[in-house]
Amino acid sequence: MGRSQETFSKKEKEKLRLKKQKEKEEKKEERKANAVRGQSLDDMLAYVDENGNITSTPPDPTKRKAIRTEDIQIGVSKQEDINPQDAIRTGIVSFFNESKGYGFIKDLQTQESIFVHLTGLTEPIKENNKVTFEIEMTPKGASAIGVKKTA
Repeated sequence: MGRSQETFSKKEKEKLRLKKQKEKEEKKEERKANAVRGQSLDDMLAYVDENGNITSTPPDPTKRKAIRTEDIQIGVSKQEDINPQDAIRTGIVSFFNESKGYGFIKDLQTQESIFVHLTGLTEPIKENNKVTFEIEMTPKGASAIGVKKTA
């Protein structure tokens, strides 16, 4: 007589597979029974309130705000144009690395730190030198050009 080819572990695996399949069918039937079909469009809509939260109630028309398209800023905010009379400024070199060719100038009027590169110099400068310069707007911000030492 030949022995059965099914071992204990094969029988257990088959039982688990059938059990999972049965559970899956039960879940499927339960979903079908609880499914709500034919909802109206109003029941399916979601709204965004004035604070940006998603809600099921439509927004209050009295709280509506009018926004002009010119006020919407996408990307970098616009910077103010520099007046021609303010073009030449004075400042003190707060840091300058000669080997790397860049540094910073502290503007005496606005007290802001302005980047300066070796290409923007008309003569060599060092730290704590008093200088005059013009400001050029670059994609990364303000940069000093035409930098000259003052007495």
